[in-house]
Amino acid sequence: MKAGKHLLILTLFIFLSMLLSACGDKVETNMSEPMAEFSFTTQDEDILSLDDLKDEWWVTYFSYTNCRTVCPRTTANMVDVQNELKEDGLHPKIISFNVDPANDTPNDLKAYAKEYGVDLSTWDFLTGYDFETIQEISKNSFHAGLEAGAADQISHSFMFYLVNPEGEVVKKYDGMSMDELDTLIEDVKTVMK
Repeated sequence: MKAGKHLLILTLFIFLSMLLSACGDKVETNMSEPMAEFSFTTQDEDILSLDDLKDEWWVTYFSYTNCRTVCPRTTANMVDVQNELKEDGLHPKIISFNVDPANDTPNDLKAYAKEYGVDLSTWDFLTGYDFETIQEISKNSFHAGLEAGAADQISHSFMFYLVNPEGEVVKKYDGMSMDELDTLIEDVKTVMK
């Protein structure tokens, strides 16, 4: 009888340990949208598609090289996120969807990345589509507005987004908030460790 009781306790302990460790790869989500299919040109003139990102967690945001409002700060913040995660040995894919594809060529994007100190081994800047395509992706996959504005500026989301291995946008973060950047970093650590 004692051996049976000890076996039951051991079995329960193992079950609970497995259950709790399985919860460790979960993050509190605030979105649940399928990522639109895409196949776009990178800064290296390669093609990157949603299928290429299958089975991995990735982070994304919107930017363009002529932006004089939020992009300088959000891009610098994303570089900080990339660097902090690298210090922990984590290298999530980072995708920047360009919102001015009519003007930003792959060479422009490569120069922009260099200016900000981006590690392009895990980060791609995408272009090679029309404005309406990225506007539709912004609206449907990210619930974010995207409009051409005055003085050659484009109004776009300054949020960062976490996408799961199934291609679902599961969480958004304020790309201008240090607290939310810390949350993003912790969430990536949670899902990638």
